[in-house]
Order: sequence, then C-alpha cells, then structure tokens
Amino acid sequence: MEKWVVMRKGADFQKIADKFEVNPIIARLIRNRDIIGDENIDFYLNGTIGDLHDGMLMKDMDRAVDILLEKIQEGRKIRVIGDYDIDGVNATYILLEGLRALGADVDIDIPDRMKDGYGLNKNLIDHAYEENVDTIITCDNGIAAYEEIAYGKRLGMTIVVTDHHEVPYEEVEDKRRYILPPADAVIDPKREDCIYPFKELCGAAVAYKVIEAIFETSGRDVEDVDYLMENVAIATVGDVMDLVGENRIFVKQGLEMLKCTQNLGLKALLECTKVDVQRLSAYHIGFVIGPCLNASGRLDTAKRALELLCAKNKKEADILAGDLKALNDNRKDMTAVAVEEAIRQVEAGDMEQDNVLVIYLPDCHESLAGIVAGRIRERYYKPTFILTNAEEGLKGSGRSIDAYHMYEELNKCKHLLTKFGGHKLAAGLSLETYNLEELRRTLNQNANLSEEDLTPKISIDMQLPFAYVSEELVEQLELLEPFGKGNTKPLFVEKDLDIISTQVLGKNQNVLKMRVKDSNGRIMDATYFGDTAAFLAYYDVRKDQKAAFTYYPTINEYQGRKNLQIVVQSFR
Repeated sequence: MEKWVVMRKGADFQKIADKFEVNPIIARLIRNRDIIGDENIDFYLNGTIGDLHDGMLMKDMDRAVDILLEKIQEGRKIRVIGDYDIDGVNATYILLEGLRALGADVDIDIPDRMKDGYGLNKNLIDHAYEENVDTIITCDNGIAAYEEIAYGKRLGMTIVVTDHHEVPYEEVEDKRRYILPPADAVIDPKREDCIYPFKELCGAAVAYKVIEAIFETSGRDVEDVDYLMENVAIATVGDVMDLVGENRIFVKQGLEMLKCTQNLGLKALLECTKVDVQRLSAYHIGFVIGPCLNASGRLDTAKRALELLCAKNKKEADILAGDLKALNDNRKDMTAVAVEEAIRQVEAGDMEQDNVLVIYLPDCHESLAGIVAGRIRERYYKPTFILTNAEEGLKGSGRSIDAYHMYEELNKCKHLLTKFGGHKLAAGLSLETYNLEELRRTLNQNANLSEEDLTPKISIDMQLPFAYVSEELVEQLELLEPFGKGNTKPLFVEKDLDIISTQVLGKNQNVLKMRVKDSNGRIMDATYFGDTAAFLAYYDVRKDQKAAFTYYPTINEYQGRKNLQIVVQSFR
C-alpha cells in the first residue's frame, strides 16, 4: 500500500504571505517546493524571459557560434541531425528555423527509430558526406557518439554537438573520467566544466540558447526568435524535465504563446485534438499534443512531426495533424495489448520477487517499450525494463523509481550491453539475446533496494479542512502553475469524512460524484476519476468508518453556475 507523507517544512508563512501578497497557504506550498529566500520566491512567482541565463555561459558556446556564423557567411552546407522523440523533433525545428532566418544553407536529418536507432550513426554521416554537407550540428544527441564523430572528423567534416544528456564516463581508480566526443564544439550543460547555472534544460532549450546566441552575436534582434519558446515548452514537458528554474519560465511563457500560435501545424493539432486553447496547460502537452508528436517517431518517421511544424498552408497542416492523431490512437491500442502481456508475465511467473523487472516482449513494437515500461513501473513501483526484438539482438527502454539511478546501474553491467544511454529515471539499451537472463540476474543482484524504497510515497502538502477551501484560494493556486514533474500540483488531505451520497457517471462509468461532510459539518461536492467500482466496494465494507481523501480544490463551472468542489486523488 502507498505511504502518505505530509510535508512539514518550516518558515514564517505569514511574513511570506504579506510580502508577496498571497494567501499563507500559498506561502506554505511555495516552501514545500523548496523555494527559499525572497529572491527565489520572487523568481518563482514573477520570473520572466528577462531572467533567463545568458547562453554564452555554456562551455563551447562561443566556439559553436563562431563556427556556424563562418559557415553561413561562406555558404557552406549545414545539416541538423536530431532525434525522433518530441524533444529531438522540436530541437531540430528550432535550429532549422533559426539558421534559415540567418540565411544558412541548412537541411535536416532525423534517424529512423527502427533502422538507425538513437542518435548519430555512420550511415547518417555517410549520407551527409555524400550530399556535400560541410557541417553537422546535432541536437538532443551526440554527447555519447564518440566513435561516430571521430569517423566524421576523419572525413574532414565540421561537427558541433548540442545535447543535454549525461556525459559518458568510465571509472578509473574510484574516479570518473568523463569522455567527450571529439567534435569541434560540444555544448551540453551537463559537462563537468560547464559553468552554466541551470543544468536541467532539455535538448530543445539548449538548441534555443544556440540560436539566441548566434542572433545576439550577429547583431540581430533576439526577440525575432522568441516565438520558438513554444517549441521549447512542448519539448520540456514532453521530455518530462523538472519544471523548476528556467524550465518553468520556458513552459509558462511557451504556453501563453501557444494559445495564439502562428504555427499552422500546431494550430491544426490543437483543433484536431479538441484542446480548449484558452485553458491550455502543461497537462495538454504531456497527454494530448505531445503523444501525437511522439507517435510519428514511434510508428512511422519523426519527419512527419517535423513536416507538421514546417507546414506552409492550412490544408497541409490539417492533413498532417489528422494523420498524427490517427497514429497516436493506433499507438494507444498497441500499448494496451503490450501492457496486458507484461502484467501476465510478471504475475504468472516468479518475476514478482524481483526488485528490478526485466520483461521480454517479442511482439511489442520497439518504439512502445518506454511507454510500457512506464505503465508497469507505475503498477508495481519497481524499476522496469521492457525488451523486444530488434534487427540485431534485443532493444529496449527502462523507467525507474526515485531510489534507483538507471543510467548508473546499467553502467555497472555495460559488459552485457552493446549500447546504452539515458539518465536517472529513464534509459535505452541494446544487447545480444543470449545476455538477457544474465542482465536480469545482474541488475537484481546489484540492486540495493529496501522495502521502503519500493513503497510508493504520496507527498501531501498539508491537511486542509474544507473551511479553508475558497474561490480565492483556487485562483491563487494558479500562481504556482505550470504543474508537472518537479513542480507538482498541490495535494491536500482531510480525514474523518462522511460520504453522504454517490453517483456514478460517464460513458465508461469512471466518474464518481459525491457529497462529503467533514467533522465540522461542512459539506463539499467531490469528484473521483478512476476505478469507481473499486472505490465503492472499498467503502461499502467500511460503512461504519470515516473516510480520508487526498484532494485538489477546483471551481466547477456548469451552465453559467460556479461552485467549489474537490477532486479526489486517493482514498483510505
């Protein structure tokens, strides 16, 4: 069972509330997100584009800018090589748009997930060389492509790497020796020698910083590329980056831009998926728009998503948006089948005893491995790897829990892998089929996970009696948006509740409307989305017991009428 943990972080909440003109509850929520000190609180509440750090602080940025400006002036052919996921596609688009605006002779290439695999490879370099490309600039990849970049350099090409992934390393006498690729410039805020203050940018944000720096250096108005922040926002949420620091500003600003986007492709996708643009939030990027953009790289080619972003007329945009939505609907069906088979394997054998789940699904489309791993990780709260057949051997993805650093654990058994990469919570890997069982055994043998580590924790901001729930509070909660990883939606708890009435609604019977009463006799409307049958069965056998809910307060608007309600997240 999940563990409910109520945060108890101290501060002078009234003082913060008075200074920043917010409700003391909001002050407590800010402290719970580890935002401490007036300067940081002000940045959190009021940060703008003007507060973003100067991209020239990144190691090698000056070299990259000089190289690219020189190549543009000489009319050399530049090729952007991105990645097939939402971050890679948006990063590619940002570099393409920005370099074109500066008059560059530039085109793009994106690896095919099935044929090429992740990142830069010799085939992509050969294609570029054969087509007289002088300079390759990578985005959202390249940091781990040492051999490939060395090969490109031997051919006489200029190569600039822009990436945000961990720098590969090897352990030498209990120290890490980081291995940078031999490119002409390597821009990655995760470099040990990079002094850029914010390390958690996505690939698209790094690409944006490059374009911004080139514009500034060449005397162009940087505001001309501000519109590309909407692509940074999409990539930041879609790549599940922490919504803290600069990421939060990018997403906040990008969401506002998306509401009135001039990008025909994004406009068509918002219409096609029936997103209410005025209520657009990070949720819509993560669960509606993002999956459609990702679907092309999963089931077709990521170039389709890039074509959507580059669409020049409404007809073309509408057709491409419809295609991506259809691909994503197909992806959902295929995912459901794979998840069902993974659950069957875990529960049919002795795998449930494993602390690290390594599941082989030969019929799973390899592009869905990461999504399936995420679903299984959620269900069992264990680090999960999903492996499937590839052209050579096995290929897969992993999704982790907070206590397990996936990249470091894979690094410990890299002798069993032909390729791997990633970070703490997610990774990709390839291996020979005969190493599957040994990988499973080694990962579990090395996993130092306690029962506590494997118990999902629900972090609750505070106990909040219904008397404190007001329209003013709900409105002020919007100051904390956008919500997502690293800046979670506030969660409150209240106990000793009586459920007065229940009504099941929805086409799939997955909405439960309730009236609940607290110990002070205050009655509140409540809604629960999920397994309503399990909810009602749980309380049916506990009719004489009080309920406890974790919840988030909202205002429900219906036929012009507003009323306060709570949305129940979990119960006991």
